[in-house]
Amino acid sequence: MQEIKKDKEYIKKVHAEIHKSTLEVLSVLSRNNLVYTLQGNVGIPTKKEVNEEFGKYGVKVSCTRDKINSMKKVFLVKNRLRLINGLRVGFLEHFLDVSWVKEFKPKDYQKQMKKAKKQTEKAKKILKRFGKLDILVCHAPPYRILDKVSSKYSPPKQWIGKHAGSETVLNYIKKYKPSYVLCGHIHEGKGRAKIGKTQVINAGCCGDYFVINV
Repeated sequence: MQEIKKDKEYIKKVHAEIHKSTLEVLSVLSRNNLVYTLQGNVGIPTKKEVNEEFGKYGVKVSCTRDKINSMKKVFLVKNRLRLINGLRVGFLEHFLDVSWVKEFKPKDYQKQMKKAKKQTEKAKKILKRFGKLDILVCHAPPYRILDKVSSKYSPPKQWIGKHAGSETVLNYIKKYKPSYVLCGHIHEGKGRAKIGKTQVINAGCCGDYFVINV
């Protein structure tokens, strides 16, 4: 597989596509509803991050987060607990779990493991602070649940068949037993599964959705 050259035009094109599609989806969803969402591993950079990341390429781009923050019915939530219609809903950001590094064994193993330990510890503290939830919204699925990488989206060959979910999320579910866990990340893992009484839903991607009654 040939590596894509990340030149000025490539950076502009990729950001423009993410920016446009994100705002279009949120605009449609928020016409008649309040929308609570969190970002995944493709980030929605702050204005500072936009200037730093894109400035080094000499590219000026719109700040997606500023646009989202100006949308009256849209709430981009990060590591917070929200009470929504009497339900306790926790939003956990994407993080690099130690379990991922062990499973995928990246070339820079030690560097990634150091990073993962820090991020995993932070995620554990957030989940402990949440305590018992009705719904956990998180980017990564629980480990070995709706998380198997397939060849569908052309990943590195050595990734195919491996599990990209989070042991931290799995352990939280086993301990606190939320009614629902809503996740994504591994798009080919779209579907429903159960861990005890907890329903886990991987919503897929590209217009996929589930409707649940709570």
